Formats: sequence, structure tokens, C-alpha cells
Amino acid sequence: MLTVGDKFPEFELMACVSLEKGKEFEEINHKTYEGKFKIIFAWPRDFTFVCPTEIAAFGKLNEEFQDRDAQILGFSTDSEYVHHAWRKDHDDLRDLPFPMLADTKQELSSALGILGEDGAAKRAVFIVDQNNEIQFSMVTAGSVGRNPKEVLRVLDALQTDELCPCNWTKGESTLDPVALLAGE
Repeated sequence: MLTVGDKFPEFELMACVSLEKGKEFEEINHKTYEGKFKIIFAWPRDFTFVCPTEIAAFGKLNEEFQDRDAQILGFSTDSEYVHHAWRKDHDDLRDLPFPMLADTKQELSSALGILGEDGAAKRAVFIVDQNNEIQFSMVTAGSVGRNPKEVLRVLDALQTDELCPCNWTKGESTLDPVALLAGE
């Protein structure tokens, strides 16, 4: 699996971006949100149980991620048409404010090292900086949902360019190594 310090792979995928007739689908690639932080997360399959809770939770925090100049992108190995049908069918996904990418050829999942033996992406999340370098990566068991608020907290910490202690949150003091070495 790719991790901190690795370049995020190039990709070009179709995405479900809306339920509005004629504007449902769009091609998204590795340059679409160039110069921004990207929160890229994968879920195993559409029309499942844990996945929509996470997708909806990321959606509810979308404005907070955008306030930090970060774009959320979600994907699975399902097609853009399956994403569209799921969004139409699921109340919590209907007004999703970010693209649902379709990794139908499993190329992105494979390049990231998160393709399961069953052909589905593992439950993974990556924070990618403006230079397309992975700054955070995490995979959980398929039965365990992620915490988007924790991903936001990590993004905040990364954007300070300072040392952030355990459980640090935005607005708290960061660590000063000079003061720490001096015993202050």
C-alpha cells in the first residue's frame, strides 16, 4: 500500500457528480484539483451498510474541508451508473457535494495497493498535499467505519507545518522543540 511520502498515482476516472439530468457524470483526473489538498477515500462496494455512513459524514464536513482548500474525492470499483443509482436510492447520499469516482478497471485501487482479493477496494483514506504527495494514509477493516472528523484534524495539523502533539486540535498550541529542549 502506498503511504506517507509516496506520490499519489495518476488517474482518469468517470464520476457521478450530480443527480441533475444532463449533469450527472464528469471525467475527473489527477490534475482536476491541482494545487489543492485532496482527501481521497475508497469504500468497498455501493449499496452496502457501513459505506453510506462514512460517505454522508464526509459530505457533512465538505465545507470545512473546502475552507482548508481541500477537495474530497470518494471512489469504489463500482461504475458511475451504480453510484448514480445509489445516490438516487439513498436519502443521505442524494445531495452529496463531492464526486463519486468509478474505478471500474481497478487501476487506481491496484496502484494504491488497496485492491482486495474480492476485486473491491479496501476501506482506505489518503490526504494528498498540493504537490501530489501522500501525507496521511489509513486502511480499516471492512466492518469498521472511518472518522472523517479525525481526517479533518490530521489535515489541520499537516497545514500548520509545525509539530502537533497527540490529540492536537486546531487553535491549540503546537510544540516548540527549542523550548522543549531547554526544559521550558
